Amino acid sequence: MEQKNIVATIYIKDGYAVKDPEHLDNKMDVLELARLYNDSGIDKIICYDLSDTYDEHEKNIQTIKEINRTIDIKTAGGGNIKRLDDVKKFIYAGCVEVVLNGSKPESVELLKAASERFGQDKILVSLKTIDFIFKTKDFLEDNVHELIIYNDALMLSLEGMTDVPYILDVPKYDFEYIKEKLSSDKIRGICGDFLNNREEADVMQLKCDLSDAGIKMDNFEPKLTWKDLKVNSDGLVPVVVQDFQTMEVLMVAYMNEEAFDNTIRIGKMTYWSRSREELWVKGETSGHYQYVKSLSADCDFDTILAKVSQVGGACHTGSYSCFFNEIVKKEYTEKNPLKIFETVYDIIVERRMHPKEGSYTNYLFDKGEDVILKKLGEEATSLVIAAKNPGNEGIKEEMSDFIYLMMVLMVKYNITWEDITRELSQR
Repeated sequence: MEQKNIVATIYIKDGYAVKDPEHLDNKMDVLELARLYNDSGIDKIICYDLSDTYDEHEKNIQTIKEINRTIDIKTAGGGNIKRLDDVKKFIYAGCVEVVLNGSKPESVELLKAASERFGQDKILVSLKTIDFIFKTKDFLEDNVHELIIYNDALMLSLEGMTDVPYILDVPKYDFEYIKEKLSSDKIRGICGDFLNNREEADVMQLKCDLSDAGIKMDNFEPKLTWKDLKVNSDGLVPVVVQDFQTMEVLMVAYMNEEAFDNTIRIGKMTYWSRSREELWVKGETSGHYQYVKSLSADCDFDTILAKVSQVGGACHTGSYSCFFNEIVKKEYTEKNPLKIFETVYDIIVERRMHPKEGSYTNYLFDKGEDVILKKLGEEATSLVIAAKNPGNEGIKEEMSDFIYLMMVLMVKYNITWEDITRELSQR
């Protein structure tokens, strides 16, 4: 059986998340909601643009770009798609798929053109009625990756018309119903408003229960069990907790077998409190959850390294990390490439926001795009010439100059290193 997906939906109005198209006043922080979905076990997010004007549409596209900078799960984008350029905007904003409204006859030629231009694997079609114009049985199968359908009646109407797999909208939480539907080879995943309710939808628990029922889900399948680990005299294993993006060490705690199993089952770091002698889900009272990204055992199998997405601060003092009491420190030259790139990028951003007299970076921003591009072209030519000559020193110098100017252009157009690395990772 193919792996099934749990798909969340974010409706975007004027840069905010709203409950649905009928409730536009209930505004939420869109990035906070996206991060919640990202960490809680959601496999994909569909972002719908509910804009009324061109300016709002551009704002919502930028919001989707920010979402894709913030999270690491896949997104699809839809709403206000009238021409091929609109499809391109969602893809350039970082969406791996684009959703076309299949109930509109004008979508037929657009989805064919979009499939030919960007690839069938990037095209989803949402259906609320059967009014969609099917040219032939093969038309959808040749141009569409998945369908999103909104009720059982529609699903039955489509039976025999196409073999394109579905994402089924589930109106309310009903485990037996969800299990039954996901058992079908034609249904690839579910979406639904109930996923917006944190109290109603524990996604990791749902995925665990579905896995127990024989449905293949994208959840944690441990390669080691508790019995593979070496416990200390108290029957515990120490856990070093690290931010999965920055690699900063956040805290150290302990697990017993129950905490270990619960962590893997719910996807939230769970410990054994030695002082209270009880199980402790980090963040249960403070909201500062630690969502699991990976767990690894050391070479002796007596310590666990946990890489997590940390909400708020890890320390009870409010600090992000518990390790802030400096004992000794020796100055050193940073050689981590990512940190150096980020540091230089941040300096360029700082120069743009707070100009400094005599700064070459500010000179470039003051002169504008044409001068930046001219300098970038000159450095590209110098790099090519240096590469044709013996020795590496000239190449390194010219390459460094080129990368610096490239970063100036990145800052001008609000492109981050996360955007670049995400684009490269998708190729």
